[in-house]
Amino acid sequence: MAKTAAWQRKEGKSPTGGLNAKGRASAKAAGQGNLKAPVTAKKPKGKAKSRKKSFCARMKGMRKRQKASNNTGKDRLSLSLKKWNCRMGGTCGPNAYKTGGFLEPAIERVFE
Repeated sequence: MAKTAAWQRKEGKSPTGGLNAKGRASAKAAGQGNLKAPVTAKKPKGKAKSRKKSFCARMKGMRKRQKASNNTGKDRLSLSLKKWNCRMGGTCGPNAYKTGGFLEPAIERVFE
């Protein structure tokens, strides 16, 4: 029985969110594209700045689809947002639910 690629198993995932170097290498070998390491700088410059802005905007949109019970701060989405230093939560960000998001105190939802 063939093993799945490392990026799909625990050994290819970083415990702090995202994929580690082994996971990115196995994804590239499997034809999933050339993945880059996360931009972890608080104030990146140049291309890294626009890459971080794009990532944070896309991933924060995923919060709208997440159940309140899943917003524990330990799920893969929360870990990746924390690793990339995506700070502006907003009403659809990590502060949307009152279940202990990892950034700031919860804010009331205005529209629902």
